[in-house]
Amino acid sequence: MMAGFGNGTRRHPRSRGRTGARTGPDSATLGIVGTVCAVAGFFTLGIVLGPAAMVCGWLAMGRRWTGSGPVPALIALVLGAIDTLLAVIWLAGGAGNGLL
Repeated sequence: MMAGFGNGTRRHPRSRGRTGARTGPDSATLGIVGTVCAVAGFFTLGIVLGPAAMVCGWLAMGRRWTGSGPVPALIALVLGAIDTLLAVIWLAGGAGNGLL
C-alpha cells in the first residue's frame, strides 16, 4: 500500500489529529465562562455581562440550536437572556422616574 497522495493512514485528511493546533477555546470552557458571566451579571453590570454570557453560550453550542449541546452553554444562554432582560427593565424603570 502507498501511504502518500491521498492513500494515507488517516481516514479524514482535514482532521487536526491529536496534536493539531487549536484555533480558540473549546466549547466546555466557553460554556463555563458564559455561566460565570451570567451569574455575576445578576449582581453587577448585567447590561454588559448578560450579552457576553449569551455570546459565550451561543459559541459553545456551536452556533446552532439543533442537537444536544453542552449543559453549561445552554445555562449561559438562558441566564444571559434573563440577565439582559432584567437589566433593560431596570434601566427603563429608572428612566421613567427621571433618574437618567
